[in-house]
Amino acid sequence: MASILTNNGAMVALQTLKSINKGLDNVQGQISTGKKVGSAKDNSAVWAISSVMQSDVKGFKGISESLSLGSSTVAVARQAAETVTDLLTEVKGKIVAAQEDNVDRAKIQQDIVALRDQITSVVGAAQFNGLNLINGDVSTTNTNGNTGVDVLASLDRDSSGSVTSSSIGVDAQNLSLTTGTTLTAAAVTVGTDNGTAGVIDANDGGTNDSITFNPLQFLDTSGAAAATAAERADTAGVDTTVDAGMVAGDELRLSVGSVEGVYTIKEGDTLEAVAAGMKNALISAGLDTNDFTLDVDTTATELVITNNTNEDVAFASSATRGTGGLTALANVDVSTASGAQTALGTVENLLQTSIDAAAAFGSVQGRIEIQSDFVGKLSDSLKSGIGALVDADLEEASARLQSLQVQQQLGVQALSIANQAPQNVLSLFR
Repeated sequence: MASILTNNGAMVALQTLKSINKGLDNVQGQISTGKKVGSAKDNSAVWAISSVMQSDVKGFKGISESLSLGSSTVAVARQAAETVTDLLTEVKGKIVAAQEDNVDRAKIQQDIVALRDQITSVVGAAQFNGLNLINGDVSTTNTNGNTGVDVLASLDRDSSGSVTSSSIGVDAQNLSLTTGTTLTAAAVTVGTDNGTAGVIDANDGGTNDSITFNPLQFLDTSGAAAATAAERADTAGVDTTVDAGMVAGDELRLSVGSVEGVYTIKEGDTLEAVAAGMKNALISAGLDTNDFTLDVDTTATELVITNNTNEDVAFASSATRGTGGLTALANVDVSTASGAQTALGTVENLLQTSIDAAAAFGSVQGRIEIQSDFVGKLSDSLKSGIGALVDADLEEASARLQSLQVQQQLGVQALSIANQAPQNVLSLFR
């Protein structure tokens, strides 16, 4: 049946041509933008995934910058700690020279004072972008629970889509000569030693050959000192002006003979943990466990130190808040033979403090650099993943474009032929 009102052939040709033109527009869009999924209407699921991944890439760029800043800050602190170690080594050389009787100790003392002043200068100048990790100015608590700062290290997205950030904690190392606030109660109370004050008696069958290390209580959130574990100094309710209790960052020192153990309170420490920490500190500092028995009493939460030698041994203790690790350097005086002998033991402890600080900074700097390298590779992997999802295959698009152009030409020709069909009806009326 022929009709001049309904041209089915033309309608089919027109719909086909519209479909071809739509495909042609899509391919031309891919070629011009380089993307096969340029908006949510192209493929909503893939677009949503790629958008989330792109936002993560932006975030990791910021993290990379944070890691670079953190690495530079720690590098300055590490270099300063290493310089301080070199200067203390020179101080040690002067002190060793002062052990000889036939020397001018006054001149040697002048050299030591000059080196001390240089150490103070180095510590004061060791800042990057206003942050100094070795002069004792840092008072915040980091993710390690210690006094220090955090370096933003990663964004962690779980399967539910929740995002959390993680950081690398950098512990501050106070290498200043500043004397901190002395806590009012002694860090050590004399237990079974009722003999000579400040002396652990020789082990001669008597009862005065041991002392008991009883740490202070911890500051609590009510402003008092009755907590069972160490709080951070910036915890709400903690009153750091109360000097009869401890908080994270406080420093305990206990010397037995010429060996001094130093323990810094950590967040969450219990009294038993502090006693065990001081035990380890003394052993690490070189206390001979054959000459002294160190037992942690878990019931009384204290450290009992027993003298196994046949000589009396002096002991001393202190507890301070905000003390510089090189405070003892200010008291080094080799102008006398006894002072020179005392200074030798002092400088060994100071050297160990600066070496430990440099090693700590070196370790965390290495970790930051590893994380920075990982973040860079992770960003590249995310970009590759996004590309696989949304980038157009230009070889395929080129071939598709040519095919559609041919189809478009054929479609136009077919539509022209279909539109001519009603003309043939006129011949029936001639």
